Amino acid sequence: MGYYQYHDCILYAAEPLPHQKLDRLPPTGEIVYLFHRPPLMGREAFAVTSPALLTAAEGAETLCSGQAGPDLPPELLEAVRQGRVRGVNAAHPRWEELLQPEKPPVKRRVHLLALGDVGSTLALGLRLMGGDVISSIGICDLRPHVADRWVFELNQIDTPQGAGFPPVEKMEPEDLFHCDVFLFCASRFVPDTAVKSGDVRMAQYELNRELAAAYGRRAREEGFQGMFCVVSDPVDPLCRAALLASNQNEGGALDFQGLFPHQVRGFGLGVMNARARYYAMREERFASFLEDGRTFGPHGEGLVVANSISRYDDSISQELTERTKHANLEMREMGFKPYAAPAMSSGALSLLLCLRGEWHCSSVFLDGIFMGVRNRLAPNGPAVEQLPLPEQLLDRIRETMEQLRAIPE
Repeated sequence: MGYYQYHDCILYAAEPLPHQKLDRLPPTGEIVYLFHRPPLMGREAFAVTSPALLTAAEGAETLCSGQAGPDLPPELLEAVRQGRVRGVNAAHPRWEELLQPEKPPVKRRVHLLALGDVGSTLALGLRLMGGDVISSIGICDLRPHVADRWVFELNQIDTPQGAGFPPVEKMEPEDLFHCDVFLFCASRFVPDTAVKSGDVRMAQYELNRELAAAYGRRAREEGFQGMFCVVSDPVDPLCRAALLASNQNEGGALDFQGLFPHQVRGFGLGVMNARARYYAMREERFASFLEDGRTFGPHGEGLVVANSISRYDDSISQELTERTKHANLEMREMGFKPYAAPAMSSGALSLLLCLRGEWHCSSVFLDGIFMGVRNRLAPNGPAVEQLPLPEQLLDRIRETMEQLRAIPE
């Protein structure tokens, strides 16, 4: 094991490298810890927030603090504590691209595809609340005059003095990936209000999967370097469809020349967390969720709600999970489509927290699937929240991960 200088990077590796070896670790600057794992079997680059992340196989345990880690030199352990270490998968054929990722601009250009109920509400939220991190919002819809309508409407939302909201512009389909953040809100099928039972979100998968894959291939063709964000249902499987399609050649074989996993992110868990809070504020038996409750997993079947991390009660947690999971059906029973809360809680609010580098709920690539967790874009890379999770809760998370893995690609 040793430290190496490679261009402007300091590397730490278990095997000898053909680069300049260093006698000691510099006291400042980032250190890239090189590991080896088959590509697209897990994260290719991430913030090392604990030594255990450097050896443990990815899975539910990745979300659990207190795991045993490798024996690291004291100065490297201190660098981990200081947030100076980032892991990079040296087995990925494009691993050198990960050594010095491009720094995003302070304000990003956001492009949004499809302005149905969710997309239009999401665009509204971004215009009103995103001025600190969004420079402009480009919108595109293949239906005649839909984008024109929303350019007209959204740009007329302002204060008498002019609030400096990000401008909204119409985008042509060929320009969709000329941005920093691409929001996929398109859908070929949205169940109407007559559907009041079953997993409404998974009913959309077959038709929406190829659509997400098509835009994943577009991202590959255009060498897209920004964030590919999925808002359409079912969020987590569509993320995987887009990621895999972008990394396949014309013959359908994986060649790993498309999007990196950390570029793809799903926004569906935010509203589930908000719905759990809704019930917790109204029913005393769920009130502990407001203190240190958590949500994990998909926007739909497989959702895991924990009433509390410090005082976990499996029975209460299971009940709160069912209430939260089926809240959309309560709205459908009233005769309305449940889209406003998802567009704001999962979409606008969660995306803005993400762009600000703050903790939020979204789906990230973990152990070969996309899994909804609390996470953030830390200065040293994507980081997932680690907590002392009780074993019963870990078992539920493991079961959800296997359910997501079983969904056809």
